[in-house]
Amino acid sequence: MSNAIYMDANATTLPSASALAAMEVALRTAGNPSSVHGFGRATRALVDRARAQVAQLVAAKAENVIFVSSGTEANNLALASGGGRPLIVSGIEHDSVLKPAQLAGARVLQVRRTGQVDLDDLAAALRETGRPAFVSIMLANNETGVIQPVREAADLVHEAGGLLHCDASQAPGRIALDLSALGADLLSLSAHKMGGALGAGALVLKRDIAVNPILLGGGQERFRRAGTENVPAIAGFGAAAEEARTAVHATRLAALRDRLESKLAGVDIAIIGGEAPRLPNTSCIVVAGKSSETLVMALDLAGFAVSAGSACSSGKVRPSHVALAMGYGEEVARSAIRISLGWWNSESEIDLLATRLADFAGRKVHTLPDMQPAA
Repeated sequence: MSNAIYMDANATTLPSASALAAMEVALRTAGNPSSVHGFGRATRALVDRARAQVAQLVAAKAENVIFVSSGTEANNLALASGGGRPLIVSGIEHDSVLKPAQLAGARVLQVRRTGQVDLDDLAAALRETGRPAFVSIMLANNETGVIQPVREAADLVHEAGGLLHCDASQAPGRIALDLSALGADLLSLSAHKMGGALGAGALVLKRDIAVNPILLGGGQERFRRAGTENVPAIAGFGAAAEEARTAVHATRLAALRDRLESKLAGVDIAIIGGEAPRLPNTSCIVVAGKSSETLVMALDLAGFAVSAGSACSSGKVRPSHVALAMGYGEEVARSAIRISLGWWNSESEIDLLATRLADFAGRKVHTLPDMQPAA
């Protein structure tokens, strides 16, 4: 795969050099971080350093960072800690929010045509509950890149006496993050979405909110998440968080994304969510006459790694629930693919992809399905 062009950063990024270096140090450091002897204390110091680095990324307190195995676990832990409050989630959340929310009988919020959560529907849902609710709204959608009005949502939730959880897994290194400015009470992060390793995530609390553990057995993470910490992945997480704090690649990524979309402007290709504020690295496109499964496979054979929506479905390609929630029909939802760029991508790679996509689209031979979402 040395000649393949990787454009699936929202699924997982390539690990950064600083993360790899931190992980190597951790791998060479013996000791269980819960042990009181010198070896344990040395390993504990690596975890503590990473905790401080992740806290600084979102302007939080280190003691309010709970290390877990992934963004999925962070989301599940957050939803399990709602304290019996009625649960409200948006219709474009990651499955790690939507599936437990479904089991809990959650109210699902409508989504506007732009791909943003309908705040009027949120206000109505908060009134319907009749008591303080627990609300989960992601910061940026993993399929479309559309940035959500989290601050405004938080104000509505807090006015009604509730709590707001925000899955911010796609944001670090792409847009600025500040827990207080965002207004979230709980925030989920994933190491491998920001240049760290697979196997580490975090749930960050704005304050000392009661957390209901979903893993029991030990006193790790202040009794909020049992199990020996994955020290190498956590060390890499910390290094990646420190690097992501500057969001050094955001401007360049936006230029690459815009270059791709401008080159496709005269082709029978449409952008989902293109009229809304988006992550600088993400394009969700529909190619006329091509299913997402066919297009992902064709691009893979051509040497490009892209995806059809979320990468958390065991390789299965399904209609995009995000496109459906936005009001698009089945044909569009089955044709959407995601191109998500990373710091490693170049202009020449963008130009190659644009040419190949134009070829696949037949250069306006086909007719796009109705791209206007249903009213």
